[in-house]
Amino acid sequence: MINSPFHEEWDNYFDTAIFFSIVWFFAMFFINRRQRIDMEREQLKAIELEKEFQQSENLKAKLEVQVAERTAEILGQKEELQKALDKLKATQAQLIQSEKMASLGELTAGIAHEIQNPLNFVNNFSEVSSELLEEMNEEIEKGDFEEVKNIAADIKQNLEKINHHGKRADSIVKGMLQHSRASSGQKEPTDINALADEYLRLAYHGLRAKDKSFNTELETNFDTNLPKAKVIPQDIGRVLLNLFTNAFYTTHQKQKTSSIEYKPLVSVTTSFNENRVEIVVKDNGSGIPKAIKNKIMQPFFTTKPTGEGTGLGLSLSYDIVKAHDGELKVETIEGEGSTFIISLPLNI
Repeated sequence: MINSPFHEEWDNYFDTAIFFSIVWFFAMFFINRRQRIDMEREQLKAIELEKEFQQSENLKAKLEVQVAERTAEILGQKEELQKALDKLKATQAQLIQSEKMASLGELTAGIAHEIQNPLNFVNNFSEVSSELLEEMNEEIEKGDFEEVKNIAADIKQNLEKINHHGKRADSIVKGMLQHSRASSGQKEPTDINALADEYLRLAYHGLRAKDKSFNTELETNFDTNLPKAKVIPQDIGRVLLNLFTNAFYTTHQKQKTSSIEYKPLVSVTTSFNENRVEIVVKDNGSGIPKAIKNKIMQPFFTTKPTGEGTGLGLSLSYDIVKAHDGELKVETIEGEGSTFIISLPLNI
């Protein structure tokens, strides 16, 4: 065998090539294996992600169904609540109207009495004037014109009195109509003294018409310099009527049950301080127990027997005063009486 340097060098190259081929083969083998493993892992991840995506889609669909069902349920509840609210508002309006008509009923007897007084004056002065006219005719025939002038002056005075009492009856009727119709919501400068005096008499005569045995002392302390307050007259009149009616009711109950000598007293006082008008209604009735003092302004709360009160009077009065940017407060001593204080801004 011939071993030349060329052949030896070639054998070395060949061995080296074989060695690198083997190395390359194993390197490629492991690289391919690694890539295959990585691909399998990626495929598994893709499968897992697909499963998770499908689960999320199913969950999403389920949630959408639940949301739709819940939304429909909420909308149904909302519709039911709206119906209940509308029904409540209608009931409240009916109750307010009922309370208003109840207070109007309280006024009826008082109004009848108040109208009867001026009508009696009108009738009396009309009859007297008729008699005076007959006397005047007689004096004219006699030629005593001095006496004719005197009789004419008397007739003129009678006519003025008839006119005065006619206007008085007219104002009572207008007040009744104002009280009975819905509030216009328009505030106007109002003589609070005249308003309080009007409703005090009407409330008193209303109770007297129900029970002739009831009698009480009425006391008025009106500030003669009280400026007119800008209020809704029929609304504030409704508040005053409620306070006066309550005051007469509690003094009447105490009068019926008291074993000692007791003289019912209801007073109303007006004053002006720091640009506010104050109306104070005070009675010497039974007072309000501490346990219920904080409840008396609540709707439907009443201490009166069933059928004698709706429990809305003070609640509506409180709302009316608040709507005028005012305050309605109560001071009371059980067994001695109560004082209700209305404070209203002048708003001129």
